[in-house]
Amino acid sequence: MTPSFAAPDARAIPIRLVARAELDAWLDRQDEPVRDWVAANDFTGRAGQILRLPAPDMSVAKVLFGWGEARDHQRGRFLFAKAAAALGPGTYALDGDLTDNAREEAALGWLLAGYRFTRYAGSAPDAPMLKVPKGVDAKRLEAIAQGECLTRDLINTPAADMGPEELEHAVRDLARAHGASVAVTQGEDLLEANLPLIHTVGRAATRAPRLIDLRWGDTGPSLTLVGKGVCFDTGGLNLKPGASMGIMKKDMGGAATVLGLASMIMALRLPIRLRVLIPAVENSVAGNAFRPGDILTARNGLTVEINNTDAEGRLVLADALALADEDPADLTVCMATLTGAARVAVGPDLSPFYTDDDALALALMQAGKRVRDPLWRMPFHRPYETMIEPGIADLDNAPSGGFAGSVTAALFLDRFAQRAPRFVHFDIYGWCPSAAPARPKGGVGMGARAILDALPGVLGL
Repeated sequence: MTPSFAAPDARAIPIRLVARAELDAWLDRQDEPVRDWVAANDFTGRAGQILRLPAPDMSVAKVLFGWGEARDHQRGRFLFAKAAAALGPGTYALDGDLTDNAREEAALGWLLAGYRFTRYAGSAPDAPMLKVPKGVDAKRLEAIAQGECLTRDLINTPAADMGPEELEHAVRDLARAHGASVAVTQGEDLLEANLPLIHTVGRAATRAPRLIDLRWGDTGPSLTLVGKGVCFDTGGLNLKPGASMGIMKKDMGGAATVLGLASMIMALRLPIRLRVLIPAVENSVAGNAFRPGDILTARNGLTVEINNTDAEGRLVLADALALADEDPADLTVCMATLTGAARVAVGPDLSPFYTDDDALALALMQAGKRVRDPLWRMPFHRPYETMIEPGIADLDNAPSGGFAGSVTAALFLDRFAQRAPRFVHFDIYGWCPSAAPARPKGGVGMGARAILDALPGVLGL
């Protein structure tokens, strides 16, 4: 789907936002039939409530939408998306006094509410259209929505149809759409190219592992995005239980998210030099699978003791980050569905991130708050470095004890980004466990909109 707004000259039915506290004052300005209709239908302005006001010919003259109370907006995002989900085909216009940020959130939520994953069943219904609200940058929001829909589609596609090769095809399609270049190293060539960890993790699968390298832009500051592309994770020889394997098609959510972000950046023609690195593998079980107790050597020469083959994401990211570190960008961003510990810490809705750069962290937090893409800073707690140093090798991929699992994973990755002047790692979930406004159950982008919003200030654009 290509999310878009209605034509500027389209005739539209106004949707009037009415908060609980404002309802009486608004009713005082209406004629008696409207007041009677509102009372008869028990419209109180509660969050998400919808009431259609009839015209004399019984068509819809106006829609009232309950804007609720302040706490309704503190406890949830994209409230206006409920209108898009509830109203039938037609063209509508937002009518209400909102701040610039709230107006943008409402418009974006409307676009995202139209998302449907219909590859295998059903079809997308005719969605209601919204005229561009005053002061909203339609091109920007359409690019953001398109990038988010790309992320959702990639995550939602089952691994049978979204393996390393299909993920490569998706990158190539994106590159063709925006004039980017793509280079791919796969199979045994990974060893020749000194990408041994990507090869080791993916060698047991029937579909060849690969490193996908997209480049776009030739002027401006540089940005490298590194995304975990584990297209399916059985856990390897440390096999996951069935209940934990059920949604492992989403283990390439980091790759899907950086591709969605790259789509936004290229569509908006930001003046930067963009690089996207995706190690794409399946973590499978076979006679040549890597084993607990193995000691592997990464691209940058660090040795890694394998204590859990289910901690494979940090291994493939290590090679990709080491490659990026050989030509460090002004900003390097790593995104991965990496640890269950992060979900225990902050749940499925927050995107935890790690950086030693206080200014970068502040910019990201402020951007996340501004665009309602919530983030939470986590610590690179250096005293925990000893937990990832097993003695028999430089690093341990799965420290025992179970403490601080997300922190130790981030510290592990940091060892492969030592030359990057500004580095941030996101440990995201990439999945919406239950439907919410503008976010159906399933794959979802996390952190990309906040990063996009922060980029101008962070990179000096």
